[in-house]
Amino acid sequence: MKKNRLTFAITATAAATATLAAGVAIAAPVKIGLVETLSGPQASTGQAYRAAVRYTIDQINAAGGWNGEPVQLLEYDNQGGPSGAADKLKAAAADGVSIVVQGASSAIGGQITEDVRKYNIRNPGKEMVYINMGAEALELTGDKCSFYHFRFAGNAQIRTKALVEGMKKANALGTKVYAINQNYSWGQDMEQATVDFQKEGGYTVVEKTLHDVNKVQDFAPYVAKIAASGADTVITGNWSNDLLLLMKASRSAGLKVRYGTVYLDQPGNIANAGDLALGNFVAHTFNAEANGAEGMQFVDDYKAKTGRVPVFVEPQTVFGMKMVMAALKRTPANNGALNVNEFVKVLETTRIPTPMGEMSMREADHQAQLPIVVSTVSRDATIKVDGTDMGFKPTLLLTAEEASTPVQATCKMKRPS
Repeated sequence: MKKNRLTFAITATAAATATLAAGVAIAAPVKIGLVETLSGPQASTGQAYRAAVRYTIDQINAAGGWNGEPVQLLEYDNQGGPSGAADKLKAAAADGVSIVVQGASSAIGGQITEDVRKYNIRNPGKEMVYINMGAEALELTGDKCSFYHFRFAGNAQIRTKALVEGMKKANALGTKVYAINQNYSWGQDMEQATVDFQKEGGYTVVEKTLHDVNKVQDFAPYVAKIAASGADTVITGNWSNDLLLLMKASRSAGLKVRYGTVYLDQPGNIANAGDLALGNFVAHTFNAEANGAEGMQFVDDYKAKTGRVPVFVEPQTVFGMKMVMAALKRTPANNGALNVNEFVKVLETTRIPTPMGEMSMREADHQAQLPIVVSTVSRDATIKVDGTDMGFKPTLLLTAEEASTPVQATCKMKRPS
């Protein structure tokens, strides 16, 4: 018996050697690394990204995966900070990850962009690509634009352009606007965008405030400043606890202004605001009521597979991952493995249908061209949120072309020779 086992081992080894000698490559699975905030005060956002990524990878694997192998998802907790993300990116590289996915926080997105750039310089032939699902700072498709970075969300200019147009169309914008934002790249971009669209919106920015990110526990002093300014409308790019607590303080003070937001659809915001949420606006990437039955079909399937309705950052992540999967299918294996440079070139030209309309990638700066929906909080919405009798009623749907803003002059993308 031992002799038979030894003979089998020798035969198997000889066969493998012969296969390699003949130049036939053994298939290597594609490894996708989710480097996200999965613990701490911002974990709810990171977990939303994770749910959407898992949903989409399950779909491609059910359809056969890539190159005959299931796509592998590896998850890394960056613990909500750039330093944590840097450490986890090193771990992902060591694990053979070639596609990195992240979304929560532009500060973390900036760290990953730079780390991927440096890694690729040091490791030609083993490149990684960063798939950005939610870090919306302008610099990432501006002076820090990269061949190895793709953004599948909007940015401050895209979001604010849509928000202003939607609120103005609904006669809800007013003439006096207060800008309050987090004091880092994304919040600074939102503040500037709010100033930039004054002419189109027909309003004046009466005051601007930048505050520390995720450190303010009591927004009552900020709410008092908003009330004293006489503003009709507050435009804010705040997200996670900074928006949750702002809405809670506004409710406690009975602040009578209208909010124009980017992340009002984050779970918990409507419950925190209560009736004060009614009539406030959000510019987001999906509303099931905005474009026919296809949106509700997506909601039903997502809920069946994950146990939850897709909200907040989940739809844009699903659509972005579907673009990634479409590009993977169009990228043939190179010696049994994924050639990241070839994959990037395919992804640059990828376009897919979504329930909101066509979504495509712009080659010049790797900024996704995607439809944007402007919605208002209403009791007439079909899908209720946060266990309340309120939801988001669409007021304006912009096609990808209508929502688009120009390539930034600062983007000087360097492409591999």
